[in-house]
Amino acid sequence: MKRLLKLGMLFSLMVLFQACPFGGGNDFPEPEENYEAVIMLRSEFENSSALLPPREIINSGKIYVKDDFLFIGESNDGFHVLDNSNPSAPVNLAFLKVLGASDMSIKGDVLYFNNATDLIAVTPNLANNTLEITKRIPHAFPQIESPDASYYNPRADEIIINWNLIQ
Repeated sequence: MKRLLKLGMLFSLMVLFQACPFGGGNDFPEPEENYEAVIMLRSEFENSSALLPPREIINSGKIYVKDDFLFIGESNDGFHVLDNSNPSAPVNLAFLKVLGASDMSIKGDVLYFNNATDLIAVTPNLANNTLEITKRIPHAFPQIESPDASYYNPRADEIIINWNLIQ
C-alpha cells in the first residue's frame, strides 16, 4: 500500500513539473486583441451627461424597471429610457448619455449611475428633455480597466471613459 501511495505521489509530481514552464521562454500566447484608452478631460467629462432623443439599441446590457419605465444599458455610454405602460409595444422615449456607465440604481425619482470614475445622482425630466445632476462624488470608482489588460496611466485631469479595439 505504501509503495502504491509513493507511486501515486511520484506520478502527481511528474504531472505537476510537466505543466510548469521551466526555461527562459514565454509559453503563454500573446493577446490577439489590443485596446487603447478613450480619454476625456475632467472639465469636459463633468458636463457630458445629457438627456438625448431616443436612439437604436445596439449593445444592450442590464435592464432596470421603475413603474412603467424600462432602462436598458448601452455599455459605457448610457441608458435607453422606454415607456413600458403597454408591455406588448414599449416606446423608446429617450437616451440618458452617461459616459462610462455600466450600472445604475433607482430610489424614488432619483437615478444613480457610475459615471466612469464618479458616482452621480440625476433627475431626468422627460417633459422638457432635461437632466439635472443633483450630486457628484468624484473618484468613487477606479478607472475603467481594459478588456485585455492594456495599461494607460491617466493624468490627474483625465478620465478613461471606454476602451476601443485597435484593428
